Amino acid sequence: MRRTDARPLVLGCSAWAGAWLATSGEQTWWLGGALAAAVVGLVGLRVRRRLLVACAVLALGALLGGVVRVVGLASGEVAYLAREGAVVEIEAVLQGGPRVFLASGTRPQSWMSRAVVTRLSGRDGEWLAGTPVELSATGDDVQQWRRLAPGTTVRVAVRLGQAGPEDGLAALTRARGRPVLLAPPGGVDAAVEAVRSGLRRASDGLDPDARALVPALVVGDTSLMSPDLTARFKTTGLTHLTAVSGANLVLLMVFVRAAVVRLGVRGRLLTGVLAGTVLGFVTLCLAEPSVVRAAAMGMVGLAALGTSTRSRQGLRYLAVAVLALTLWDPWISRSLGFALSVTASAGLLWWAGPWTEAMAKWAPRWLAEATAVPLAAQLATQPIITAISGQVSVVGVLANALAGPLVGPATVLGFLAAGVSTLWLPLASVLAWAAGWCALGLCWIARLGATLPGATTPWPATGWAVLLVTGLCLAAGILAPRALAQRWIAAACALALVIALLRTPSPPGWPPPAWSIVSCDVGQGDATVIAAGPGEAIVVDAGPDPALLSRCLAQLGVARVPLVVLTHLHADHVSGLPTLVGRGVHQVVTSGVRTPASGQALVQQLVGEGVRHVTAQAGDRWTVGRASVQVLAAEPVGSDLQPAEGESSVENDASLLILVAVDGITVLLAGDTEDTGQERLMRLAGSLDVDVLLVPHHGSSRQYPDFLAATTPQVALISVGAKNDYGHPTAKTLKLVNSLTGNVIRTDQHGSIAVGIDQGRLVLTTQR
Repeated sequence: MRRTDARPLVLGCSAWAGAWLATSGEQTWWLGGALAAAVVGLVGLRVRRRLLVACAVLALGALLGGVVRVVGLASGEVAYLAREGAVVEIEAVLQGGPRVFLASGTRPQSWMSRAVVTRLSGRDGEWLAGTPVELSATGDDVQQWRRLAPGTTVRVAVRLGQAGPEDGLAALTRARGRPVLLAPPGGVDAAVEAVRSGLRRASDGLDPDARALVPALVVGDTSLMSPDLTARFKTTGLTHLTAVSGANLVLLMVFVRAAVVRLGVRGRLLTGVLAGTVLGFVTLCLAEPSVVRAAAMGMVGLAALGTSTRSRQGLRYLAVAVLALTLWDPWISRSLGFALSVTASAGLLWWAGPWTEAMAKWAPRWLAEATAVPLAAQLATQPIITAISGQVSVVGVLANALAGPLVGPATVLGFLAAGVSTLWLPLASVLAWAAGWCALGLCWIARLGATLPGATTPWPATGWAVLLVTGLCLAAGILAPRALAQRWIAAACALALVIALLRTPSPPGWPPPAWSIVSCDVGQGDATVIAAGPGEAIVVDAGPDPALLSRCLAQLGVARVPLVVLTHLHADHVSGLPTLVGRGVHQVVTSGVRTPASGQALVQQLVGEGVRHVTAQAGDRWTVGRASVQVLAAEPVGSDLQPAEGESSVENDASLLILVAVDGITVLLAGDTEDTGQERLMRLAGSLDVDVLLVPHHGSSRQYPDFLAATTPQVALISVGAKNDYGHPTAKTLKLVNSLTGNVIRTDQHGSIAVGIDQGRLVLTTQR
């Protein structure tokens, strides 16, 4: 058997590297890259190595082409005014699918979309343009912007902000008011929106999860995906199902090809039909760069099918796709989705075929393919996933293998529903109903997989650690054919995978045997667990991610949570609530403030499961086992707090002030209270002297020094996400807290933090 030739892929990666350097924004990189390519080319000519010459030429060509594009964007009138931070009026055509970001912390809900500026008016004159920008809006205006379909032309006043060379934009623009509609979408855009909205209407009667997933799976419309469902798909490695992928196109084209061949279509007409399918797919998915990339990767896989030299041919097609995409759009070289697509495609082409053949020696071919394909994709992409997430997915292979049989029917039925929706909605609803059952199965796999104790394993995202993961993946790739060819070795590996999924991954020494309080590492948020008895605990706040809270509870061996206390309803304190369903929750305690609405909705989900909802009042006290929780101060519903979707400092300052006592240790939790709220709490609560302080609001700068000083803590804990964009904890607050106690421990640096007691002394144990 001939060895797979990787040289075409090396050529494609050379162009990729050149485009990446061109969009890095550093002229030294441009010059250095050009010089290096020239040197390599000259050396290659001298030693007659054609591969070196070709790599140098492609890298240099991509570099120079990218530089021309970057300089062209940066030298236009829009970019010039953006560097000045000017306020101007623009006329722009909305492009691509808009993104809506829910309120988080003190940040209001926001809307964002790409647009092309056609006209620009400022104090110094008026200009015609055809320049790409990113247009955003926040606050109360978001709802009006959300109603605008791609292709709509609007006029709006904006403040221009400077974009980076890596963005592929002339400016970042923030709307200063509501849009004025100048023109509705044109013919093609209107038709596309009719199909997309028709699919949403056809899916209206489905289960909420299926109603959200069907449009996401078919046309990449994630507008109905809840943060909880998105997090579950991310944990189980099924995120690619919530975005347009090459697999979607392959499934659609296989179906179309089979259908038209049965009708007698052959030859050039068949080629034309398939080409039209690709064009329709890209157009329906709004022709964004990510969609074009997905289509190209799908064509790579499709072009390689049915050939006796699939991997060799496929790698050539992949190299051509990488080369074409990086020359067409240099900024795609910096896209994480592009990197994942290329590595996944390479893994499938290089490994999936041989691994399938090896396993098919003793197993049914369908089982061999269902195992080899997700395993190859997982190993190929794992180093990148680890570098960006700091974890290794264990459940991904199993989840993708189980999801495989459902993806095809859900996708094809969804596409049929979308196409029929503009002709006869009742038939489209029937097709969407059938697709919805498949989508429900996918959601069930994601939700169940995310709750497994060993779904993900924490892994450092440092350079050496990622290199180690890369080496392990390559070693596994080399050994996989031999392992899969032997029935007993494959069975042993499968058993080891099941054990790894059912066993909670914990670093050595974690958790300590006698923990009393744990501040869970849940990223940028709060979740505190108080031991109440064997397998039982109280949870104060639930963090921003159900999977992260679930992992923390599993590591601690907590199966029952009779009492949940929420200091306030912001997303970074309540979004993990869904993982507490089924853990024996009897009561959920909140303040009288019922905003934001998204947080209140999560509380109502628990209430719908039979959980009692209690509104806290100052002086309330609950005892569970050996732990007690007392409310020192609580804000009733005030006239100045109006129901809203956004999140505000007013809501932060309305956080409950909680005193926890367990095993002789006292802990103070004040949610996200800021300086104004802390000053008021001092007057209401009286003595604040405790052993442990959870620093309010993740260590933000808005602290009231007298409040912190009154707590006189032996230990200060800060629950905060690594490299968060809020700047938490601030240097000012760290200095203040360090002046109160020498023990300041942060979850972003040490992982989850446990506090216990031994012979009357506090004992601290960190996860890492």
